[in-house]
Amino acid sequence: MRFTIAVIALALSMGVHAQSFPSKTVRFISGVTPGAASDTMARILAEKMSQTLGHSVIVENRLGAGGLVGAKYVAEQAEPDGHTIMMYASAFTVSTLLSPDVLNPKELQAVATVATIPTVMITPPGKYKTVKDFVDDAKKRPGKISYSSSGIFGALHMPFTLLEHATGTTLWHVPYNGGGPAVQALLGSQVDATVGGPAAMIGQIRAKKFRPLASFGGKRLDSLPEVPTLKELGIDAEYYIWAGIMTPAATPPAVQQRLREAVRQAVQDPDFRNAMAKVETPVSYLDAPEFRKYWDADARKLAEAVKTVKIVEQK
Repeated sequence: MRFTIAVIALALSMGVHAQSFPSKTVRFISGVTPGAASDTMARILAEKMSQTLGHSVIVENRLGAGGLVGAKYVAEQAEPDGHTIMMYASAFTVSTLLSPDVLNPKELQAVATVATIPTVMITPPGKYKTVKDFVDDAKKRPGKISYSSSGIFGALHMPFTLLEHATGTTLWHVPYNGGGPAVQALLGSQVDATVGGPAAMIGQIRAKKFRPLASFGGKRLDSLPEVPTLKELGIDAEYYIWAGIMTPAATPPAVQQRLREAVRQAVQDPDFRNAMAKVETPVSYLDAPEFRKYWDADARKLAEAVKTVKIVEQK
């Protein structure tokens, strides 16, 4: 009897949460600088979610520690009532692997993904024609073929680490302070290759300043249909820069469901899809259960890559 009453009380409580949410402005925490890809996505998404939820959704930037400052705030300080959510980028996963005492990912609840962006490997137009050319040269000259990145363990470093592991090559990593300087290093012929999301690369590719060798995604990009994937070439180094929505872990299920529906409607909106297409960002919605599985699998893969980097750096 007591169990039945408790179940009824819980169901009523969940119904009240769902009906009363949102009761005020929803804060959308962004752990990156204004203008960054995931921050821009958060702002476009916030506008669409505001329409669905019937309350303002505003973006608030909390920077530092590779995204962990914002994530830690949401996980440990924000009220778990759905009125504080965050845009969680894949780069934050590496930050949690490097600083496990700072934030436990289990303190956050997955709501949905909104984008999974495959990186594109590029070189100067006269350097290599194919990935095979690149890999063959790397095998002939271990440690001599250089690539730039946005920093050690960053979103432009991990793809090459996976590529090295998959092809049995050793490359020369040249880290820079951000993706912009990494691209400029390639433009200035200071390195032999780099990677990046299509939004950052497409202009230079179309201007013939870069040659795209391959995409790290599972299928070819609509904007670069002639560029093969590494998967097509028999190289297991799939990698995405993904972005998803998180809440504090204790957020009530009914509120979680309302947020999931708001995100789903937002990413299906033609205006949102058109805005993402303009910045070469493929929209990819995964609901909470699928997102959690994807997040866990990605973390396991990146943990192995991080371990490899640490071994090399310690030598």
